[in-house]
Amino acid sequence: MHELVKQQWLIPFLPLVAAAVQSLLPRRARKLSAGICLTAMGGSCLLALRAFIGTLGHHEAERAIWNFTWFDYGTTSLQIGFILDPLTAAMALMVAFVGFWIFVNATGYMHEDENFTRFFCFLSLFAAAMLGLVVANNLLLLFICWELVGLCSYLLIGFWYFEPSAAAAMKKAFITTRIGDIGFFLGILLLYWQAGTVTLYDGGNGALEQVGRLAGLPGWFGWSMATTIAVLLFIGAMGKSAQFPLHVWLPDAMEGPTPVSALIHAATMVAAGVFMVGRMFALFAADATGLALNVVMWAGCFTALFSATIAVAQFDIKRVLAYSTCSQLGFMMMALGAGGLAPGQFHLLTHAFFKALLFLGSGCVIIGTHHEQDMRKMGGLKKYMPVTFWCYLIGMLALAGVPPFAGFFSKDEVLLVTFQRSKLAWGLATFAAFLTAFYMTRQMFMVFAGNWRGHHHPHEVSWNMWLPLVVLSVFAAGLGFFGGQYSHYLGAYEEAHHGKMLVMGLSVAVGAAGILWGWVVYGRRTMARADEADPLAAKIGVLFTWLNRKWYVDEFYEATVIAFTTWLGKLWREFDRLIVDGALHAMAWISWGISQVCRWVGDEFFINGGFDAGCQTIRDSGRGLARLQSGRVQNYFRILSLGAAILVVVYFLT
Repeated sequence: MHELVKQQWLIPFLPLVAAAVQSLLPRRARKLSAGICLTAMGGSCLLALRAFIGTLGHHEAERAIWNFTWFDYGTTSLQIGFILDPLTAAMALMVAFVGFWIFVNATGYMHEDENFTRFFCFLSLFAAAMLGLVVANNLLLLFICWELVGLCSYLLIGFWYFEPSAAAAMKKAFITTRIGDIGFFLGILLLYWQAGTVTLYDGGNGALEQVGRLAGLPGWFGWSMATTIAVLLFIGAMGKSAQFPLHVWLPDAMEGPTPVSALIHAATMVAAGVFMVGRMFALFAADATGLALNVVMWAGCFTALFSATIAVAQFDIKRVLAYSTCSQLGFMMMALGAGGLAPGQFHLLTHAFFKALLFLGSGCVIIGTHHEQDMRKMGGLKKYMPVTFWCYLIGMLALAGVPPFAGFFSKDEVLLVTFQRSKLAWGLATFAAFLTAFYMTRQMFMVFAGNWRGHHHPHEVSWNMWLPLVVLSVFAAGLGFFGGQYSHYLGAYEEAHHGKMLVMGLSVAVGAAGILWGWVVYGRRTMARADEADPLAAKIGVLFTWLNRKWYVDEFYEATVIAFTTWLGKLWREFDRLIVDGALHAMAWISWGISQVCRWVGDEFFINGGFDAGCQTIRDSGRGLARLQSGRVQNYFRILSLGAAILVVVYFLT
């Protein structure tokens, strides 16, 4: 491991070089751009696999670090470094592997786009930033990559920036996540102030190796310093991982190309916040009061349930999956807040595979139906797109938590650890699991069952789009069996808890109930026309409208936060116009008046007047002397005679 850690920088470096090279390629170099991108990502995947294998034969939770000085300032050195431990190795392998297959799918999805090379340049940079974040052993390096991830999401969500909805979505994502990043940055500064370093592990002197001391120091609001820093860092995670109330950007992120949605929702941006909380877990768990963990758990619990209720009433195929992502991220945060590092991180890994599968599958549906995204205008696609259907079904079953698919194992571990911490949170999460099974069943029936309700004849997609679905479906089906080993692998294994069979039994029961309810509402009688009313809307009435409008959260923000910000902006604009500009204009007029006085009194009267008078005197003298030089000899003799007479008179008088 100690030799492998010095090669960790190569994992993000390969896609970074690929992005740099692709930025110089002309538009016509499409195949070359795709080849460079896939080769670099494949190389990163192999390096990550080698690092992962290298961690298997070592003691639980053993880590290798490589720190070095970036630059010196004064008597202080700023270090950055890389880390190799089970958490990093598993995450890097997931990002590289899932990202590679998303890239493969993107070669088909973006085949006709004229900005193909620019798209893959941004994808490569996105992957490099996320991989750099994962392998960083320093919060400064992690924060740099964190912000690069945000920049790439801005560029890719708004890749089709000429569409107003995409332009609005890219700004919404960038601004919302920046709000969270303020808290994250304050947490980093506070950690550096108290610990003297932002290097996580450094032979006993790292920030995470001082959590015991930080837990004993007073912080803000009567909290310990460890809790204060942890809560600030979690605010950053709330933005990146779309936790309520900073969740609003993620559903709109679907405005980008579907491979971007898959990358954001599965392997990169939203995973960054959950991973960061896992990486800093020792800091969150340091306070004996458990305040920081409670904040994480309840924020995740509310997000899981809140987002699941919205997903049941959406009609856009990608928006259903987007709110599903918000909900599943809430499950992950809830597990971490309940003290379950391994369950939270394992659900992050399994979710990456089946959510990438579902998003790429939705992309295949969109291409196969000639860019249709409204599920009411779909139907009967099982017959027209059989490969996509079977792969999508596996992803749906994994997300719904049906045994023996991956989501069943990871979701049950989340519910079990939450059951041990809070029965109320567990009950709410169990209901969210029920809704998850329902809205995914609803989507399956609306998209694949019944008869085709669209306008264009649907068709199966090309091999480079469905092949990644097949590969990812294998992992979505079988990865869950490694859940117990993953706990051992992280060094976070705990013996079986009481209530395990109860939690598992209820989990299976609510999943089955959700699927059954979905079949009752949407399966027994599928929609016949695109303009037919949604069956669920007929059953729950006005509540469906509330859910479809996302509980009017965006409207609430529009009427409060955005309206206040707009009003404040107008106020400052008037302040700028009246006070700042007024003061500047007053200073300008005063300066102009002084300059006029100086011009007339000083410049015009004294300087110009004196200069003009001197010039006139010289001109007059010149005219007088000019008369003496008339050229007449008689005048010269007269002058000489007058001069001689004057000299004689002066001589005799003296």
